[in-house]
Amino acid sequence: MAKRDYYEVLGVSKGASADEIKKGYRQKAKALHPDRNSDNPDAEAQFKEANEAYEVLKDADKKAAYDRFGHAAFEGGMGGGGRPGGGAYGGGDFASAFSDVFDDLFGDMMGGRRGGGGQRAVRGSDLRYNLRITLEDAFSGLQETIQVPSAVGCDVCDGSGAEGGAEPTGCPTCNGMGKVRASQGFFTVERTCPTCSGMGQIIQNPCKNCGGAGRVEKDRSLSVNIPAGVETGTRIRLAGEGEAGLRGGPAGDLYIFIEVAEHALFQRDGVTLHCHVPVSMTAAALGGDIEVPTIDGGRSRVKVPAGSQSGGQMRLRGKGMPALRGGPAGDMLIKLAVETPVKLTSQQKELLREFEKLSEENNPESSGFFKKVKTFWDGMTG
Repeated sequence: MAKRDYYEVLGVSKGASADEIKKGYRQKAKALHPDRNSDNPDAEAQFKEANEAYEVLKDADKKAAYDRFGHAAFEGGMGGGGRPGGGAYGGGDFASAFSDVFDDLFGDMMGGRRGGGGQRAVRGSDLRYNLRITLEDAFSGLQETIQVPSAVGCDVCDGSGAEGGAEPTGCPTCNGMGKVRASQGFFTVERTCPTCSGMGQIIQNPCKNCGGAGRVEKDRSLSVNIPAGVETGTRIRLAGEGEAGLRGGPAGDLYIFIEVAEHALFQRDGVTLHCHVPVSMTAAALGGDIEVPTIDGGRSRVKVPAGSQSGGQMRLRGKGMPALRGGPAGDMLIKLAVETPVKLTSQQKELLREFEKLSEENNPESSGFFKKVKTFWDGMTG
């Protein structure tokens, strides 16, 4: 079968520039790569054909010979330096040809970015600090000073990592790319440069204080404003207060996670506070005023209705927690717990027995319950 025109194989015109030829090859190689066309039996042959065409047209001398003599330039010793084809995937120079477009062809597979490329600085890590506060602090807000162990910029070298603040030099191993490549047959393997650890630069005279890192470990004191209304799980971000960057890079952020400790008197549900208040049996029966605490440290008098039962609730408007992002404060719910007296004296017991005889009509809930029980039993026996 006669060979196709190399320009036609790559889908470019005969007057195409070197960049247009490379772009044409990149598109063909990406579309015809055998690893992407396992279901196409012709893909490998077409891929070899595209590689062979690119091997000729990317070289100025070979291209000139091809433009003048066509395929005959590489047959019978006619000034072309031998046949460009052959080999498992189209020629002994395939690795070099494929390496020319490796980044473009597989850039999207490798995160869309090339190697370390002369990274002078690396952003510092974000830090987390857990802060435990009281419910009173969450109610009023507070200004807290915390000690944060972190990496800070080296004062001796101003974060450059070099003695005397000298500029780093390009890494000779990777030529400043931060990555090195090695061709292994069909594949081109790319890995982090072992000399500069991917930085693309090396420091000839590292700073003695920081060892060339540009930062040192040190505790820092930070003043943190905790707004009123925070809850457990609230996260406060302090931009730029995290770990210092490597070799003068930007600092990370500090995230403060709030934990509000449990309270002895109040239980919290969002902006609502609950308070369980015990009352005596006589106070619940007769009614009266009781005094209850509030989260702001004050006191409120609450009227207990006569005949109150355990579990009865009363509401104090606006005596709950403030809203974190504005809005009205929550309420405080008082839940009554009627106490049964214990360790009664003989006289108290006698008085309660007499009171019970006089109270048959004063317990409507009990009377209603036992009437239902009697009806249930009568139905079962009937």
